[in-house]
Amino acid sequence: MESLVSLASNPEAWLALVTLVVMEVVLGIDNLVFVAILSNKLPEHQRTQARRMGIGLALIMRLILLSTIAWLVGLTAPVFDLGLTGPEHSFETAFSARDLILIAGGLFLVWKATNEIHHAVDTTPSDDVLDKKNVAVMNFGAAIVQILLLDIVFSIDSILTAVGMTEHLPIMIAAVIIAVLAMLVAADPLSNFINANPSVVTLALGFLLMIGAVLIADGFGVHVPKGYIYAAMAFSGGVEALNMWSRDADKKRGNRTLH
Repeated sequence: MESLVSLASNPEAWLALVTLVVMEVVLGIDNLVFVAILSNKLPEHQRTQARRMGIGLALIMRLILLSTIAWLVGLTAPVFDLGLTGPEHSFETAFSARDLILIAGGLFLVWKATNEIHHAVDTTPSDDVLDKKNVAVMNFGAAIVQILLLDIVFSIDSILTAVGMTEHLPIMIAAVIIAVLAMLVAADPLSNFINANPSVVTLALGFLLMIGAVLIADGFGVHVPKGYIYAAMAFSGGVEALNMWSRDADKKRGNRTLH
């Protein structure tokens, strides 16, 4: 209790908390976009439940990992080494458990995003679509399993980031809880916005494709600064916002012309 009181009265601890919350929220954007896209493929009455359950699982996953920090840090120790040496190899040849998890998660994201982009742009109706026109293409259990798999990847990355920024466990726990609550608040508005704007769906899938590639690169020891990724996402989002504003303006002008 005394340590908590001393932390609460320490300005540096509050600064670390704010910094870590911002970092966790930024890292959580990837997870949130994936949850939004996946939940929108469910029947409408199940979407909110799936988002809450998926984000709740993310919180539980992060708290479990925080309680096993010593084991989690051990995931960065090399598991095997390919034994390749020389300047021609631009990636690490020693792989840890964390690296393997990131590579697997990245491959899953690339596969999922590519598959969803294919369905989004393929205008040829299949027999299954014709027979089940109004039925969601994914059931609730499958959505939760996929969300849980990505929660594991994003949670490990998130907690290792937290461990690198502060040594105080209460600060890590508080930052994770605040960040996940922010995700919970933003989940429904973001999902509804993505669902109402088909062009945003393709853009979001492109983000997931890029994030998957970054995870794979990180697993191979090629570290891409996250700032570049989020700057590209913000720029693309800004361009799409201008396109949406332009389409809305054209529609209003067309309505005035008709009247």
